[in-house]
Amino acid sequence: MINRTTKLLLLMALGLMSAIALSACGDSDSASSASADSPTIGFLYVGPKNDYGYNQAAYEGSQAVQKAFPDSEILQAENVPETSEASRVMEKMIKDGATIIFPTSYGHLEPALEVAAKHPDVTFMHQGGQKTADNLGTYFGRIYEAQYLTGMAAGMMTKSNKLGYVVAVPIPQTLLNVNAFQLGAQSVNPKVKTTVVFTNNWCDPGKQAEAANSLIEGGADVLSQHQDCTKTIVETAERKGVMSVGYHEDAGSLAPNGWISGSVWNWGPLYTEIVQSIVDGKWKGSDFAGNYRVGFADSDAIELAPWGGEVPGDVKSKVEAKQKEMKAGDFYPFTGPIKDQSGKEQIADGETPSPTELETTDYLVEGVVGKIPSQ
Repeated sequence: MINRTTKLLLLMALGLMSAIALSACGDSDSASSASADSPTIGFLYVGPKNDYGYNQAAYEGSQAVQKAFPDSEILQAENVPETSEASRVMEKMIKDGATIIFPTSYGHLEPALEVAAKHPDVTFMHQGGQKTADNLGTYFGRIYEAQYLTGMAAGMMTKSNKLGYVVAVPIPQTLLNVNAFQLGAQSVNPKVKTTVVFTNNWCDPGKQAEAANSLIEGGADVLSQHQDCTKTIVETAERKGVMSVGYHEDAGSLAPNGWISGSVWNWGPLYTEIVQSIVDGKWKGSDFAGNYRVGFADSDAIELAPWGGEVPGDVKSKVEAKQKEMKAGDFYPFTGPIKDQSGKEQIADGETPSPTELETTDYLVEGVVGKIPSQ
């Protein structure tokens, strides 16, 4: 027989156990909710986060995501090559809890597709790619719009009518930027030519310096570039007393005398919008789940860098007026007729190819000096 004291102790013990069980359930639900609202997010960069270029712009975007989702954990991986190492890094991020991954380099796409197939519950957003999957979307900006504008500025400021362009690899996005730059330059200066040098590398300071010096020796007095790390070319131009146009990130502090402006990324708002769509369960079926592209007319993801101190007022006003036309949707850089270097018409008179069509570009326009290397 159980006496009254023993019964009381048993009831107290059962009550305590129930309270613990209820508390555990509550903690589990709370943790699940916190996890959904504050996901662990991974970012991969092909170079260092302080390269005054592509990777720094992406890193700064990740910091905006951290600010928007302060309880989220942001996983960072710098200097991730475009090889199976990218797959290994993404697998490690998933093991560490990542449910959203941003592989930001062009060559990270194939590894991302491979890892995405193994992890259907993880959402991947690739920067600049053209292939998608059920859980992988891509995004990019029509940065060639900004390159057209910086080309206008270069075309008005050159004295030699010779512009130089240091290019990484001949993918459609780089060719579009070169073409837009030359089209912008010749729109204000029909005599101008743009000479290209390909380094076949996203970030090789030695090759960049060599290319920049060869262009300057050839008479170029304004240099532009499509490289991931931009510091070397801007500094080389400044040392040699020529002007520079930046790319990816504002590098004006490196060239107080020769800086004109640059085409730069403002990824933070777009990254944040993408993450919010995933958190809200609205990513699938959204534009982000496909090949998403934005320009001046529909986003602030691309911008012009601040003007250099030596840029005349008439140059600024003319470029800014054209930018307003772009923002209003009244001007598109690639409206025909546009011919390639051989004189063949690539875009017919009055035609404006879609961003998807433009991202198959495999030619350089009239006025560009230099050939596309075979890959």
